[in-house]
Parts: sequence; structure tokens; C-alpha cells
Amino acid sequence: MVKITEIRTGRALAFLLAGLLVTAGAMAAKPDWVGGDKPGKSGKPQQTQTQQRQDSPSPGKPDRAAGHFGDDQRAVIRNYYSEQYRVGRCPPGLAKKNNGCMPPGQARKWALGQPLPRDVVVYSLPPAIVVQLGVAPAGHRYVRVASDILLIAIGTGLVVDAIQDLGR
Repeated sequence: MVKITEIRTGRALAFLLAGLLVTAGAMAAKPDWVGGDKPGKSGKPQQTQTQQRQDSPSPGKPDRAAGHFGDDQRAVIRNYYSEQYRVGRCPPGLAKKNNGCMPPGQARKWALGQPLPRDVVVYSLPPAIVVQLGVAPAGHRYVRVASDILLIAIGTGLVVDAIQDLGR
């Protein structure tokens, strides 16, 4: 009988210690930065007129001119596609319904710095363009979405750079 009582006491003590460890986090005090709009609490900083807008690129972010596509690459792409549009041929895969070679529902569903939505249809670039552009950076690829050429990250689909409105 003594052994059963010792086992039960040991288990009860183990459960008691486990319960104390689990509830210790709930009893901790809130950090100073928590408090929202309550007086005396710092919370989120209030927006004032002294805060400056960040229209210019910050030191950590490259500006638009630092994109991947250079002037030479933009010229190659524009020359190729302007010739295609001039002779009346939309790039392969686009419906011709008096919409300027724009597929229905595809008008600018992407944004720079954002992942490409999964419902957006992407097309590979013609080999002649890829040869003239050169190899995409490691982990990236060139694609065409509607009348735009994009450089996207392969794993995430993040839009890194773009050449927009090829038909204009």
C-alpha cells in the first residue's frame, strides 16, 4: 500500500509543478509599451504634423532607378513588342477583342514588391527576347503578364521589376 500512495503523491506533485509552470506566463506583468490610448502608457506613437513623409527612397530601399531592367533591356523589349503590335499580332495567348491585346480581367493585377497573385496568367518570353536580355538573376525569371514584362522571384512570385504597357 505504501508504494501506491508514493506513486500517487509523486504524480500529484508533478501535475502541481506543471500547472504552476503553465500559469506563470499568465501572471506576468504587461510590458511598458502595451496600453494603447490609455494615459500614462506609451502604446503606438500618435501621428503628428512633425512626422515627415517618406516619399524619397530610404537608405535601405533601392529607388526605382536601381531596378534590374536597364535602358538597353527596356529598348530591346519595346522594339520587339512594338513590332509585334504594329503588324497587328498580339503576343501568343492574348484574346483579340478590341481591348489592345489585353486579356479579359488581367488589367494590372500585380504590384511591384508584392507577390504575383496565383490567378494571374503568366507567359514565358520568346527565346529571341531572352537571348537579348541575358540570363535572369539566380532565383528569378522573366515572364509576360498581359502587356507587361516582369522579373519575378521563382519561389515566392515576388515582382522585382517591371516594364509596363508594351502596346503603347
